[in-house]
Amino acid sequence: MMRKAMLFIAFGVVLFAGACSPIYRNHGYVPIDQDLAQIEVGKSTRDDVAAAIGRPSSTGLLEGSGWYYVGSRWKTVTWHAPEEISREVVAVSFNDNGVVTNVERFGLEKGQVVTLSRRVTESKVKGIGFLRQLMGSIGRINAGQVLGDN
Repeated sequence: MMRKAMLFIAFGVVLFAGACSPIYRNHGYVPIDQDLAQIEVGKSTRDDVAAAIGRPSSTGLLEGSGWYYVGSRWKTVTWHAPEEISREVVAVSFNDNGVVTNVERFGLEKGQVVTLSRRVTESKVKGIGFLRQLMGSIGRINAGQVLGDN
């Protein structure tokens, strides 16, 4: 009888410890550096980018229509609300002929957009205001707002 009680307690401890371990989820898609290396600034076209890393879920509406690949990582512990622990955006800009002019990777640090890597022919990605909005808005919009259920 004592052995069964000890096994039951051990099972409860393992079950409780497992419930406290964090759960990680990834949302979105950000290409890895090896895939981005296939893109040549000044040579690759939109079709080349689509073949190398796929089409993005977000595109710019103004000034050359850049492509934005957005990914975030979320952590959930027990009953607490999920917490976003990282967010990255890869911005691929094109000139008027559809040739790549910039490939940049951005992240967030203390709520500010920071450049993590950059391969450019120009000094700065066009539409940085859009990029800041994109980085800042993820996680603040719920499905009800998008569908107009509020």
